[in-house]
Formats: sequence, structure tokens, C-alpha cells
Amino acid sequence: MVVASLGRPELVEQMVRLMEAQSAPPELLLFSVTGASDLPAERPCGERIRILEGPKGLCAQRNAALAFLRGEYDIIVFYDDDFVPGPDSVAHIRHFFAEHPDVAGATGHVLADGINTAGIDLPEALAVLADHQKVDFHPNCIVTSLQGLYGCNMAYRTSAIGENRFDERLKLYGWQEDVDFASSLRERGRIVKTFAFCGVHQGVKHGRTPGVRLGYSQMINPAYLAHKGTMSLSFAVRLMLRNLVANHMKALRPEPWVDRLGRVRGNWIGICDLVRGRLTPERIERL
Repeated sequence: MVVASLGRPELVEQMVRLMEAQSAPPELLLFSVTGASDLPAERPCGERIRILEGPKGLCAQRNAALAFLRGEYDIIVFYDDDFVPGPDSVAHIRHFFAEHPDVAGATGHVLADGINTAGIDLPEALAVLADHQKVDFHPNCIVTSLQGLYGCNMAYRTSAIGENRFDERLKLYGWQEDVDFASSLRERGRIVKTFAFCGVHQGVKHGRTPGVRLGYSQMINPAYLAHKGTMSLSFAVRLMLRNLVANHMKALRPEPWVDRLGRVRGNWIGICDLVRGRLTPERIERL
């Protein structure tokens, strides 16, 4: 289990508790951080916990974890630090991959997602999961094939990953890094969605990429990935247009938790770079 985290020590502590509560805990819980400031005052410890410190950036932090693991485990699960998995998720992930040998990567069922709202606090997330447990809906089946997985909760067969790594040109939050990485593995197995395991994505707002940087990534990253071949051109164009229109329309009455004007500014900086033929996702570090 790999969790990359930056500047949110309370979520590191929360994830430790959530993994301890799993019906079948992961063999290893690996936190990839940039330093002590990313960790709670009482540093997580235990036989099944490891902490790596390295360069900042979601892709770089996940790659550090992959280098550390060196293919030692059959399945690697990536959770965002603000993802709250169902209490049987780890057990269900193991069962799902055992029953579907043709699958290279899978994303579970997100019961609620706070990414486009003010966010979901932990008590609410746990209540959603408790309601889902009453229904007991965990069919061990493939729902659909996907171009990419949802980065807040995605699991991969280690043998499919091989020497593949996350693209570190996608700096900081690494927007669309999940699609890029999953797409690069499609020749090694199916990339799918399943209801076998689930959770709630809280969408915690602090520690996220500022508006201008995200706005820039919304234009540059899809174009860069389309040029790489890990995102179809049609999907990239739709993604860019959808975000461009949404940011401009909502800038008139922005949500309190979204820097829409910053995103609009970033969108246009990105468009100007595209017009000049510059595919430079790493530029967000200078914005």
C-alpha cells in the first residue's frame, strides 16, 4: 500500500488508523513524503509501516516507493492520503486480482467524492461506508474497461508495472498522471473499474495545487499526454475544453473552495504556450 503525502500530517495519521481497522491489513503501508513536516508529531511506526523521504511531487514520490518495493509484492495499491477505503477493501483487492488474472490495473468504486465540493469530513465518509456495508454490494466482477484509472484509489499487478514509472515531467500534483500511467500498461493487461472494493474520496482542500498552476496543467498536460500517445487526442481536447469552459463560467460566481480566477489565468498561460508549440508541463513549478 503506497500513500504519497505532502503537508497533511493529520491525514497520514488517519490512514494509519484506517489500515489498522482493515479486516485484512496490507502487508506493508508505505508513506512517501518529503520530510518530517509531512508527518504527525508521533511518527508512524510498526512492523508493517515504512516511511520514505525524497523529492516533492506526486509522480516522484510514487516512483520512490516503486524503487523501494522493487517488485517484492504481487499487488501495489496507491491511495490518496484523503481516501477512506471500505473496511474490507484490502481483502477484496486481493480476491479481485486472484480471480481476474488478465487485469493489470483496477480502480474501485468511489461511493462519494468531495473533490468537486467543499469536501467530505471523516465522520461523513465513515457514515457513507457504514451504509454501504449494510447493502453488502461487493460483486467481484469487472464493470468496464478504462483508458486510465482514478488516482485516489488504484491497484496494479506488480508484474504488469515492471520497469514502468510515473512521468516526473508531470510536476507537483501531477494532474492526469493516473491516466498516463495506466494507459502505459494497457498492452500488459486490462485496465478496469470494479465494484469489488470501494471507498470515499474526501477531497481535502489544503495542500492542493494553487489555481494558476492547476489551470496551466489543465491545458498543457492533456496536450502533452496526447503527444506521448497515452491519451487519445479526442479525449484530451474534450478534457481541455470542458475545464476551460467551466472555469470561465464559474469565475463569475466562484465556489469558496476553488480559485477559479487563478485557474482561468493558468488556462490562458497554457494556451499561449500551446500556440507557441511548447509542451512544458514542468513549467508549473515556476508559476
